[in-house]
Amino acid sequence: MSLVLVTGGAGFIGSHTVDRLLQLGYEVRILDNLQKPVHLKGKPEYIPAEAEFMLGDVRDRETIENALEGVDYIFHLAAYQDYLPDFSTFFHVNSVSTALIYEIAVAKNLPIKKIIVASSQFVNGEGIYRSIDGKICCPKRRTNEQLEKGQWDFADDNGNKMEYIWTPETYASPPNQYAISKYSQELMALNFGERYNLPSVALRYSIVQGSRQSFYNMYSGACRIFSLSYYFDKAPVVYEDGLMQRDFVNVHDVVDANILAMTRDEANYQAFNVGGGRSYTVKEFAEIVAKEFGKGSIKPNITGEYRFGDTRNACSDISKLKKLGWRPKRTARDSVKEYVEYLKAQTDVEDILDYAEKTMKNLNVVRKPTNLSE
Repeated sequence: MSLVLVTGGAGFIGSHTVDRLLQLGYEVRILDNLQKPVHLKGKPEYIPAEAEFMLGDVRDRETIENALEGVDYIFHLAAYQDYLPDFSTFFHVNSVSTALIYEIAVAKNLPIKKIIVASSQFVNGEGIYRSIDGKICCPKRRTNEQLEKGQWDFADDNGNKMEYIWTPETYASPPNQYAISKYSQELMALNFGERYNLPSVALRYSIVQGSRQSFYNMYSGACRIFSLSYYFDKAPVVYEDGLMQRDFVNVHDVVDANILAMTRDEANYQAFNVGGGRSYTVKEFAEIVAKEFGKGSIKPNITGEYRFGDTRNACSDISKLKKLGWRPKRTARDSVKEYVEYLKAQTDVEDILDYAEKTMKNLNVVRKPTNLSE
């Protein structure tokens, strides 16, 4: 029976992947350090007893050596993600851990059948645009001056709004510390994997939604933020004008992609987008959450503030992965419904939204335009 190591296996995507692997008859080993605030209350109750659990840090060589013992497949899902400007931590956790896995596998000539590395849609940065005259543009980022004026969209030299194009895997322009560290993982997996005959796949997840998303991690996304807001009868804060485009993908669709990447040789040494296949504005997504709570009368609070470093639009072209037979089966509403059921089943949820907002403002992550008259 094959043994699968899942780093970050106590987390959101990792735990659902563990469940599926066990259902399929694999033996599973989890390596997780139960990092706070993601795991504020320790080891989650949903971790199955059938899985071997190792408490440890993916940056520690001895820990990784022990975790790789007898392993056939690896899902490297452990990651550091936050809005905090502690740049080095992103590379210590995300990049160094990936390099360490390959380093040990090569040094010990381990018979690993495949390594699947979690990359991210954020690798795409602002993505690709088309101007009104048909010219393709790849803007690096929105300028501070532009954002200070509340000018959210990309425009050409004549002020015409440009058309956003869904981003394929052939494009990358990581804009921040998290995205750069994720891209480094992707590059290591595909290059080290091919060079040392260690079949590897990198999966660029879009915004993943569903149950088990941490209530205590500021990074864990719109579903958590909006759901907690409506849970406490508060209007959720929506940044900019609320018209940013996003594609949300259900966690069970992500697990489907994980298993496909593990079992299909055609996926080897490639990166794949794993997205929802449909775009929603952030305002539209907030309204989906409101409807699920039966609180449509509480409208989103569109403050005109912005989060420094956010992309205007983020939607991934999933045609490449669909050619291998995968496609998203669940909708954003399905994801919200599952998350809301999970939230309502909790007995000790604390209202941490105000804390999260104040923390990001103190870090100067959330900002308000000051030159709207210009």
